[in-house]
Amino acid sequence: MAVSAPQRPSVDQLMELTAELVDRPSVSFQEGPIVHWLEAELGALDHLEVTRVGDNLVARTATRHGRRVMLAGHTDTVPPHGNERARRDGDVLWGLGSADMKSGLACMLSLARAVPEPAVDLTFVLYAREEVAGEHNGLAELYEAVPELLEADVAILGEPTGAAVEAGCQGGVRVRVELAGARAHTARPWMGRNAIHRLGPVIEAVSSWDARQPVLSGCRYHESLQAVLADGGIAGNVVPDSASVTIHHRFAPDRSEAEALVMIEELLDPHLSDGDEIVVVDVVPAAAPAVDHPILERFLARNEVEVRAKLGWTDVARLAQHGVPAINFGPGDPTVAHTRDEHVTTDSIEAVFGALWDLVTADEAG
Repeated sequence: MAVSAPQRPSVDQLMELTAELVDRPSVSFQEGPIVHWLEAELGALDHLEVTRVGDNLVARTATRHGRRVMLAGHTDTVPPHGNERARRDGDVLWGLGSADMKSGLACMLSLARAVPEPAVDLTFVLYAREEVAGEHNGLAELYEAVPELLEADVAILGEPTGAAVEAGCQGGVRVRVELAGARAHTARPWMGRNAIHRLGPVIEAVSSWDARQPVLSGCRYHESLQAVLADGGIAGNVVPDSASVTIHHRFAPDRSEAEALVMIEELLDPHLSDGDEIVVVDVVPAAAPAVDHPILERFLARNEVEVRAKLGWTDVARLAQHGVPAINFGPGDPTVAHTRDEHVTTDSIEAVFGALWDLVTADEAG
């Protein structure tokens, strides 16, 4: 018996579903109600096996094709800023999470509903608490609980990219440089050593650092090194005996976390002395571009999609750590995410959904 071709949703239907998701509040740690709704929607689809872990969902099609693609995204948003409700004005939909990333979720849910027999095996991963500290991340929780359900050949993370592919991501190292001094009365500063004054050469070294811009798989990664927090001082009449500056380094995927840390240490070493210390605050790995994977190569070849480096960190790094090459690809302009004016356009949703539709319905997906 011939199987009828899947019916592709219209862009208006995608916008309506995005609006419905926006109108379901899901600030970080408060995702329960939207997850209940999503679990019911996905659970009603006979071709999916749905597993819930906390406020995270994994929905998988049966293994039939020998190639599995993960479509992943987070359900939470940042707190509202007078933009809790969806509002559509022509080709623009406004509202909290419209770009980051409920339009991406709408694309995934629409694919799950419309394509019961995809051309590749599919895993939909909808996870909580991405917008907060990594220790709370729902994707990490899933990897702890059900790693076997997250096995895939490649993954597409629906973060807002303006319908471009943002390949890989930068890693990050944050350190606190603690400088020592000696207390004295400000009337007799020569009897002490001012730790705040010692911050100057350290900050100057950071400010004058020559940023690398390596090109990997055709993507230019612009590294950065920034002083982001300074602290020091005891009282208005005391030469301070301690001061610190926190430095954040974004590094390209051709460097490991250890290599990035060594770079910082070598840069600052000429300005440090006995009693000083570089304390590692946190480290996150980078992820390689992954655009040379056969499934993703074909995906890019079949769609006129801009490819650029991801300047920042996303969960593609977490996926890559677990052996799943991943890209960022979703509707919405990332520069409006987390703002009062957050919005998404029909063009952006249509472009992303069209490319994903082709991926899951084309006769040969790899």
